[in-house]
Amino acid sequence: MYEGILPLWKEKGMTSHDCVFKLRKILKMKRIGHTGTLDPSVEGVLPICLGEATKVSEYIMNEGKTYIATISIGTSTTTEDSDGEKVSQDESDKHFSREQIESTLKKLTGEIIQTPPMYSAVKVNGKKLYEYAREGREVERPSRMVTIYKLNLLDEATDFAGKTIEFTIEIGCSKGTYIRTLAVQIGELLGYPAHMSSLVRTASGSFTKDQCLTLAEVDAAKENGYLMDSIFPIKYALENWPHIEITVDIEKSILNGQVIKAHSLLEQNEKIIYTKDLIPKAVYIKHPTKNGMMKPEKMFSAEKGE
Repeated sequence: MYEGILPLWKEKGMTSHDCVFKLRKILKMKRIGHTGTLDPSVEGVLPICLGEATKVSEYIMNEGKTYIATISIGTSTTTEDSDGEKVSQDESDKHFSREQIESTLKKLTGEIIQTPPMYSAVKVNGKKLYEYAREGREVERPSRMVTIYKLNLLDEATDFAGKTIEFTIEIGCSKGTYIRTLAVQIGELLGYPAHMSSLVRTASGSFTKDQCLTLAEVDAAKENGYLMDSIFPIKYALENWPHIEITVDIEKSILNGQVIKAHSLLEQNEKIIYTKDLIPKAVYIKHPTKNGMMKPEKMFSAEKGE
């Protein structure tokens, strides 16, 4: 059985669930989980957690993401991307300078508020928004604050003109950002309907495109005995927090997952990682009710974590 994080390149036409289903067949193991959904029309980096690493999937999901998106100005759709039905279209001749577009992108960099699209998996009253949308119902959607770390225009053109204008941008953003909605927001600031016409995720946390395998490559690597070369240990999902090697005096308490006196490093950090022979064994956090104490959030039993 495999343990660790496998950076997968999700190809177009597949859901994240499809990827997990196929990997279970290829690897002949059930304990596999993905780290967040990518729409079928989107390709890109999708870290897959194998075995004990499924315990750290939420940490990877909480990391920032990087995307390359094509923004189409002139038409809006029901889904805010090219898969949806046309809602409105402005066929007037449009003209933007590079400076106008870059100024618009700058306004959307930093903390911004987004309202999730109706065609999304966000739940309202226990039901996913896309289920309401398929029923033809629109419900009030909760807005959320997200962070756009970078928003760069990749096209080298100095002028953009036509009835439909498309340009490509690179986005670095926090968890929960809807790039489709960002495309609409860009259009609103430019004064026209807009949608996202294509999207590629180039990084998820510390995992990048260069580290990824396609499903076919995973299959070939497994058959030829070198798949482990592409699987990262659990510790790669825990790099944001201090690692402390377990000492003899607390070894039994840590390995048994007991509540113990809080380590001083928790004053400055959300979590601390206890290791044995440099292999992660437990993630500890402040105890929610016992002042000055800490408790385990995750425990790892795998012998190999490096």
